[in-house]
Amino acid sequence: MTETVSPETVAARQKELFERLEELGIATETQTHAPVFTVEESRKVRGRLPGAHCKSLFLKDKKGALWLVVALEDRRLDLKALAPLIGSARLSFGSPERLADHLGVVPGAVTPFALINDRQREVRPVIDSGVAEAERAHFHPLSNDATTAIAPADLLRFIRTLGHDPMVVDLGAATRE
Repeated sequence: MTETVSPETVAARQKELFERLEELGIATETQTHAPVFTVEESRKVRGRLPGAHCKSLFLKDKKGALWLVVALEDRRLDLKALAPLIGSARLSFGSPERLADHLGVVPGAVTPFALINDRQREVRPVIDSGVAEAERAHFHPLSNDATTAIAPADLLRFIRTLGHDPMVVDLGAATRE
């Protein structure tokens, strides 16, 4: 059964997210903006925020495993090259219904913060080493009308507190020209 991701549900989950980050002593900074759906739209609204700007892909492999791949926004990932790099079967994009069911977000709002909604820990997080090495990284806080900055080490700590073991990989080998 597909879960509905209403604005009220998103607001409640955002509250839970920020409370959890605060409990962990993780500093974040959030800016609201018009909703964005692409990297290009994001570039236009964010201005010159310092740090790594990222994109997140919700993927499913042919064996049914679910993946959340977090990459630098400029990486043009080749899913065929990505699969062996992360140890998965052939990859494709997960459906909006599966995204809502597992991560509680809609297309355009995919983010590593959504792992807070993966209570069954069925989604495998993969973080680009370029993101992990940045001083700050930017992600949507469960909706695409805001951007939250966080230290990548804190993001990884947050993900681990959720019971996930994030894989940090240099995704450069899966980038197409």
